[in-house]
Amino acid sequence: MYRAAGCADKVKVHDFVDKDLGNVAPYGIYDLATNVGWVSVGIDHDTAAFAVNSIRRWHEAVGCVRYENASRLLITADGGGSNGSRVRLWKLELQKLADETRLILQVCHYPPGTSKWNKIEHRMFCHITQTWRGKQLVSRLAVAELIAATMTKTGLTVRCELDENSYPKAIRVTDAEMETLNIETDEWHPEWNCTISPRPSG
Repeated sequence: MYRAAGCADKVKVHDFVDKDLGNVAPYGIYDLATNVGWVSVGIDHDTAAFAVNSIRRWHEAVGCVRYENASRLLITADGGGSNGSRVRLWKLELQKLADETRLILQVCHYPPGTSKWNKIEHRMFCHITQTWRGKQLVSRLAVAELIAATMTKTGLTVRCELDENSYPKAIRVTDAEMETLNIETDEWHPEWNCTISPRPSG
């Protein structure tokens, strides 16, 4: 935004962690069928538990209403990061989600180095970046409000909420826990793609 000469607001040029403001970790879900996005803004660590809880909150608030008769959910995700194809906690947390919702979760990961193929990047996050261009991200609320203000001429809207839960890092998932998963790898690139079904109740 333009200001009078000599009256520029002081801002930081790097996004190092600010002890006073804290940190934010946006995790996005983009619904291809409706051109509607959801972003959870976490205030703690960007872990697999946080990623899956973002999907959980989307489903509770939006998905179960919009797709009330659905029995399956297709999740496409980048190959690395908190939802990486090798992350054990990601798979364990998805199993918990499948058990809770009784949905079959089909998970497809983009190959390493191809995250820009993910439609969420050039159909949602690029527009979020444009929305807050030139704006000062002075608080977590400001971040959430700017994300929620995102819309495009083609009809994109984005819903956003703060996730104030704590997500500890370095949680180890044992071999025994992995053996309890009701998971089946796909024939096509089993190292990236799998299906997680609800475990029998009880």
